[in-house]
Amino acid sequence: MEDSKKSIGKGIDRIDGILKITGKANYATDYPAKNMAYAVLFKSTIAAGEIKKIDTSEAERYPGVLKVITHENAPKLNPEGGLRGGALLQSPQITFHGQHIGMVVAETFEQATAAAHLVKVEYTKKSEKIDFEKLAQTPEMPKGKELADLVRGAGKSALDTAEVKVEETYETPIEHHHPMEPHSTMAIWEGEKLTLYNGSQIINGAQSAAAATLNLKSEQVRIVSPFIGGGFGSKGGQWANLVLAAVAAKMVGRPVKLALTRQQMFNSVGLRQRNIQKLSIGATKEGKLLTLAHEIISHTAVDSEYIEPCGDCTKIMYAVPNSLISYRVVPMNLILPTYTRGPGKSTGSFALESAMDELAYKLNMDPIELRIKNEPEKDPSNGKPWSSRTTVKCLQEGAKAFGWNMRKLGPGTNKVGDDFIGYGVACGTYPARQRESSAIIKLKLKDRKVYATVEIAASDLGTGTHTILAQTAADGLSIPVEQISVKLGDSDLPPAAGSVGSVGASSFANAVNDACTKITHELLAKSGKQFFVRPTAAQLMISENTAEFETRSNSKAPADAEKFSSHSFNANFAEVRVNGITGMVKVTRFLAVTGAGKILNPKTARSQIIGGNVWGIGMALTEESVIDPRYGNFATRSFADYHVPSNLDIGNLDAMFVNEQDIIPNKMGVKGIGEVGIVGVAAAVANAVFNATGKRIRSLPITPDKLL
Repeated sequence: MEDSKKSIGKGIDRIDGILKITGKANYATDYPAKNMAYAVLFKSTIAAGEIKKIDTSEAERYPGVLKVITHENAPKLNPEGGLRGGALLQSPQITFHGQHIGMVVAETFEQATAAAHLVKVEYTKKSEKIDFEKLAQTPEMPKGKELADLVRGAGKSALDTAEVKVEETYETPIEHHHPMEPHSTMAIWEGEKLTLYNGSQIINGAQSAAAATLNLKSEQVRIVSPFIGGGFGSKGGQWANLVLAAVAAKMVGRPVKLALTRQQMFNSVGLRQRNIQKLSIGATKEGKLLTLAHEIISHTAVDSEYIEPCGDCTKIMYAVPNSLISYRVVPMNLILPTYTRGPGKSTGSFALESAMDELAYKLNMDPIELRIKNEPEKDPSNGKPWSSRTTVKCLQEGAKAFGWNMRKLGPGTNKVGDDFIGYGVACGTYPARQRESSAIIKLKLKDRKVYATVEIAASDLGTGTHTILAQTAADGLSIPVEQISVKLGDSDLPPAAGSVGSVGASSFANAVNDACTKITHELLAKSGKQFFVRPTAAQLMISENTAEFETRSNSKAPADAEKFSSHSFNANFAEVRVNGITGMVKVTRFLAVTGAGKILNPKTARSQIIGGNVWGIGMALTEESVIDPRYGNFATRSFADYHVPSNLDIGNLDAMFVNEQDIIPNKMGVKGIGEVGIVGVAAAVANAVFNATGKRIRSLPITPDKLL
């Protein structure tokens, strides 16, 4: 196909956009069902202990109430079924404030909400673990073997011989995901078969986890999730609310809708854990790195472990002969942490890239020059060759586009009125992977036009999956995008990877592309003819007058992919203004330059990068979940006190993609961008604040009180 006729690489509008802006796109709780009932969760008001007595009598008498469900009458579930965070109403034990302890099912949401307030609970309290600073004095080794100390060369001991050193501690707070669509589920039983309408980043993962927890077979459970209003990792692993909706529906014999409130989101579906990260860097006077140590302390739940890998960027970003990456953990009476956009890489890059900026300042060296000087020829963590690496190109192209030459080396020397102006840079990375996925292509011939349907159990977080798969099929079949429909988000469709860890686009698109290739081969074989010029699938359907034809294909990463280290890379540039009187920080300009292989749709790709940048700016300046030290609950419980950036907080954002062809990780050369868009962003802002003011803030968020 001529390049001018190709769909891939064009910034076409989302094919599902009209459905969304007209309200016709159905999300989890939008589906109609007869005789719907409504469930509302109620939660513990202590952080540690057990329920001594629970009195539901008044709630049960409330008008419209159908059932009050607690650990005393809930069915026996399998807590090892694969759901995250426990809270399945199986025990009187309480391990965190806000743990589910029951739910009211009623004729209306309002009745269920009112009745939930009438439940009376008596507790036997235990001493809670909620003081992170105190607990972090005596952390434990993680249970997971993959987080054992990673030592290369002489490790941290090589710091003693370094001519220039940076030894600093950086802190990132608890953050929450807060997708626009809170977690919600609609459960419908038909005999022993269950349908769950639910926002699920991994369709088949939600299916297997729900089935196992409910002691069912996977084929008894269907997950329907064609549209998701954001997830950012919180809808990657499924939580108790998914199964509790099914429990409620079974117990009342009716369809049940269970939707979390914004306030309940804070302690129902995980969080980004707080981290203390000590960075120790040793270098020569010329700026060559000698040693790099990244020592991390995080928290986890008291009954389960999750630790985000903050050292992942440190393992591969720079050439250094001696290194140490270590993790320590403290169990706390908080809900289990979970995957949050750019898990480990976004928080870890704040520490690493801030420390690199501090080293550059000590060396009196441009921070871009320092990074390029320590560019590794191969992956330092495993010795594998790069499939491609674009860090230097991103830095160089970004510096030209951003106007890095206008940066003044001396902090606090660029002032306009009351505002100090500063420039910052930071790099980031995220692995590029393809996961096994299957797809079906169905072709129909009508009035000498070929129409295609793509079927795959993929998910669309709002990132444009429908659109890029239509573009992929359009090129693979040589028919216009307008003649393609895409069905996804249903576990009845061919199984696929999830929209997590930046594997979605590469996994889904390659599955669809392989199915297009296969159906063309099969149509060619069916024709029994030889052609001088290989025909397309559409041409074969027309020439052979084939009314309908379909095929299914399974796709996985190339056999040699594991022999290489494959990643997306970026360079982030920030310009800030810091008011010298109020201490308020404004990001006036931000540029992200990304090397992410083949860009399927520049329009949706740019949107993804800018979305990650906005969150990274929020991470740097506003976002923080604060624990009430008296009770272990969150003092921040809504958008009134958990501050996400608004339009007025964000200046001019721009995104660039460097040209990159890398077909080693997958045949199409597609790399992920959803995660890498946030990696390195907070550090770029923090480094710009230092350049503006001369004050190094190592604890996020950077609020006026820390600057004044």
